[in-house]
Amino acid sequence: MSGKQGSTRGNVSKSGKPRPGTGGYGRRKLEGKGPTPPAEQRPGHPAQRRAAAAGRPGQARRTPTRSPFQGESTPAVGAVGRGSPAGRGSGSAHEMVAGRNAVLESLRAAVPAIALHVGPRLDADERITEAIKLAADTGVPVVEAGRAELDRITGGAVHQGLALRVRPYAYAHPDDLIAASEDVSPPLVVALDGVTDPRNLGAVARSVAAFGGNGVLVPARRSAGVTSGAWKASAGALARVRVAQTPNLARALTGYARAGLFLVGLDASAEDEIGELSLATSPLVLVIGSEGKGLSRLVAQHCDAIVRIPISGAESLNAGVAAGIALYQVAMLRRQPSS
Repeated sequence: MSGKQGSTRGNVSKSGKPRPGTGGYGRRKLEGKGPTPPAEQRPGHPAQRRAAAAGRPGQARRTPTRSPFQGESTPAVGAVGRGSPAGRGSGSAHEMVAGRNAVLESLRAAVPAIALHVGPRLDADERITEAIKLAADTGVPVVEAGRAELDRITGGAVHQGLALRVRPYAYAHPDDLIAASEDVSPPLVVALDGVTDPRNLGAVARSVAAFGGNGVLVPARRSAGVTSGAWKASAGALARVRVAQTPNLARALTGYARAGLFLVGLDASAEDEIGELSLATSPLVLVIGSEGKGLSRLVAQHCDAIVRIPISGAESLNAGVAAGIALYQVAMLRRQPSS
């Protein structure tokens, strides 16, 4: 009898009469609202307000996406710091340089650093010894950190037990690159249009340093910035090459044109080859687009000339490789005696 009363207690009112049903309404209320959305999609959340202020209203959840250049996947935010293979790569931490070679090159280049994080029980390696010595000589604190801690602070990068925390990168103004160009004749600036992989930005900076360029110009939105992946790919070159940000790339290019620089875009469908570029000896801005989309229509309209890199087959070049080839070709044309 007690079991029967217990089983019907919720369906019987105090007066002993059966309670009316809800028509399934109560059941639906208990189903929940699904998984909690990311902070950037929650109305009223500070992260959502920051995203809206940055022009990214309703930013979608970050999931692994294909990189347009390297054929690799960008790690998902949820995988960072968990040590899973999907979360290991170039990393997402902006102020961390990860990897033995990258850290050593950064210390050699006197990159402004805050601390050197060293993993315990590392194998004997001359690079680690030199990195610790350089940090100590320059007053950079050396901090011992476990593997899990290194995974977390580097944002899932392949750190090899060594990570360098650097100061936030101070972007230059586009006019600063022109002012710096006065010391080099003729000036040479590289502008990136729609390049979103930080590793390509680092590779471009390395080529600019190798061939005597004055700096790199990038848009402030929907473009690669100076992150740990860029530092690592640049092998310390970002400490010598200035990177400027602009809220409007087309407007900044127009300012360069008014200052006397010629704008030359790279496009695979162009008729003229870069080896025949007559403007190579003039003050120059090389504009390089993404591998998938190339130059945007508005930016291409501002260019004085559009040239291509002759390649055989159906392969395409990523922004870092294209910039290196183009800068080399411009350097060779500038070395030729004028007729």
